[in-house]
Amino acid sequence: MGDRTLPTDAVHEWAMALCERFDLVADDIPVALLLTLADDTTAASAQAVPLSAFVAGLVAGRAGGTPADTRGAVEAITAFAEACAHRAAS
Repeated sequence: MGDRTLPTDAVHEWAMALCERFDLVADDIPVALLLTLADDTTAASAQAVPLSAFVAGLVAGRAGGTPADTRGAVEAITAFAEACAHRAAS
């Protein structure tokens, strides 16, 4: 299996295509924040990334779905991942 990492421009193009398909605006998809979440949870395992992204969306949606709710959910998951990594290293 080859490297499936997209260049940053392609990620943004994908985000804009999703916006168009699902009638969203660019601010609905915080690309940089989600890429940071992916980087931060990759340390746990590659499989943790999509699961963490799904949970972030679920938590944010249940909280109200605002950009602040998304940011808060991502920050909470990132902190959790860092705590888990710290425990594993101890």
